[in-house]
Amino acid sequence: MRLRHLLLPLLAAPLLTACVNDGATYEIDNTREHVLSLIREQPYFWDSKVNLYLVVSRMPACMRRHSMGAGTDKTKVEIYQVPSGAFIVKAGKKMFATETQNCVNFAKMDGEPTEGMGKLMGTFRVKKGELVFVKEEDGTATAEE
Repeated sequence: MRLRHLLLPLLAAPLLTACVNDGATYEIDNTREHVLSLIREQPYFWDSKVNLYLVVSRMPACMRRHSMGAGTDKTKVEIYQVPSGAFIVKAGKKMFATETQNCVNFAKMDGEPTEGMGKLMGTFRVKKGELVFVKEEDGTATAEE
């Protein structure tokens, strides 16, 4: 009986390690107080679906977590900034608009805005098995740790 209690967690451990539960952050003005963070959660190891969430934060004024729906563990999420200061978040084929003034506004977009996507700030992507934000700087991408 005691041996069964010891073996069960050992047999279940490999199943739980396949789940994705991580995040990465884009520091908007190079401070930890003004950020966009991507969180990925895979509720079941047998399902390739990964739930994507965007945390919009400008501390101490506001912080909100918004659902972006499902993706995969390989879904790239691009961040664009428009001249007004708002952000366009592109996750696969889905696009959302958000802002950091009060962190409340978050809306799904039907297509690209007529005035354009704005400036590409960077991309959340998996590198060496880890989710990172790759900042776009003058046409070159550099990873933020």
